[in-house]
Amino acid sequence: MTDVHHWIAGTNVPGERSLDVFNPATGEPVRRVVLGTGETVQRAIEAARLAQPAWRDTPPAKRAQVMYRFKTLLERDADEICALVSEEHGKVLEDAMGELKRGIENVEYACAVPELLKGEYSHNAGPAIDTWSNHQPLGIVAGITPFNFPAMVPLWMYPMAIACGNAFILKPSEQVPSAAIKMAELLDEAGLPKGLFSVVHGDRETVEALIDAPDVKAVSFVGSTPVARAVYERGAQQGKRVQALGGAKNHAVVLPDADLDNAANTLIGAAYGSAGERCMAISVAVCVGESTADGLVERIAAQARDLKIGPGTERGLDMGALVNAGHRQRVVDYIGQGQRAGAELVVDGRTHPLVTTSHGYFLGASLLDRVTPEMSVYQDEIFGPVLCVVRVETLDDAIALINAHPYGNGTCVFTRDGEAGRRFADAIEVGMVGINVPLPVPVAFHSFGGWKSSLFGDLHAYGPDAVRFYTRRKAISQRWPRQATKESAEFSFPSS
Repeated sequence: MTDVHHWIAGTNVPGERSLDVFNPATGEPVRRVVLGTGETVQRAIEAARLAQPAWRDTPPAKRAQVMYRFKTLLERDADEICALVSEEHGKVLEDAMGELKRGIENVEYACAVPELLKGEYSHNAGPAIDTWSNHQPLGIVAGITPFNFPAMVPLWMYPMAIACGNAFILKPSEQVPSAAIKMAELLDEAGLPKGLFSVVHGDRETVEALIDAPDVKAVSFVGSTPVARAVYERGAQQGKRVQALGGAKNHAVVLPDADLDNAANTLIGAAYGSAGERCMAISVAVCVGESTADGLVERIAAQARDLKIGPGTERGLDMGALVNAGHRQRVVDYIGQGQRAGAELVVDGRTHPLVTTSHGYFLGASLLDRVTPEMSVYQDEIFGPVLCVVRVETLDDAIALINAHPYGNGTCVFTRDGEAGRRFADAIEVGMVGINVPLPVPVAFHSFGGWKSSLFGDLHAYGPDAVRFYTRRKAISQRWPRQATKESAEFSFPSS
């Protein structure tokens, strides 16, 4: 097996400790990833400190040129990147390609940084005084990213951070390290000055070293809610800018007037795509009316039983393996909890043949009907191929149910009634809303983020909020007095 090293100052850096990286489809290790220490983090910070001042002073148009070249290289090597993602994460190749393409959209948006960084200007804001504002980079910033999107989530962060003039240190999940290193190599090939982008692998020690380092001015995190809360609190206590995206429990509301065939066809992918390991996965279908629920359950059950499941590195499949054995067991335990709590197990993914015949971490799709809000399968983020069906009487009941849930990442409604869709969008306390769109992930020129326990911090990820997060606004007022004019002292507060 080869080692996946750190990437600092444009070169691979070994480490003393390492972990095996597994292929979820086989259960076998495919490479080792080195783990960093506080010293590794400091080495990346020193490289960033040397490189960032000159980059800060580089015209934004020239910084954008690096992003243009980077985008082209990502497209050139897309198949290689997706193969790494599928091998280490387990998702199917088509899903990996979709992830990468959505990430590339954020690089395209970062190419517009000369326009995005334009400030505001007021001539004669006061007597012979001109005032303007601009966006200045923070300096050194960091990103801590999860296993479920090895390519896309880091691309939410560092293209815009770097384009805005910062240096960036990435700590990817140690379970899926290779895509991050591949993209670091492409940034180097694109002409990014060495030291501006580092990849430091590791565990809790590395994360805490990044958060605690005085030179790291901002931290962007994506992961579970308990860790997101801890990252936010630890960083905020030190006066850092923190953006910590947490977990989710995304509901889809299906109204009686919805086209059930279309709803089922789209929900099957939204619930079971990527084996449910998405923060935007639909994990609860809230059906208004018994006949609506009966019809939807029948349609989804028929499709869930026929999903094509296998190694993600093979083409033409619907779903791959879960990321590791421990996580699969956690999902299996939740299915049992739901059944024991009284939910009706319509489709049992634990009985899929690959569960017993493969050494990989496979699990079939599961469908639980007649789930109630007090059940753990409703309350908790399962993060696996499990869809729960909750039955309610009215749209207002559905809205109240969703608003009472502690998570508020994404939601959607299926209806042909425009007024109902508009009312749902206005009343729901969730950050991202779809109307007949099951995965309402905003495009790159909007921003991604939830409410409540799904996001800690004031700014969402990527899009316009990324410019705000990775820069500080500075207001400048300027006057050039005439030489013949003698200034007199003023003791009252100045006004225009």
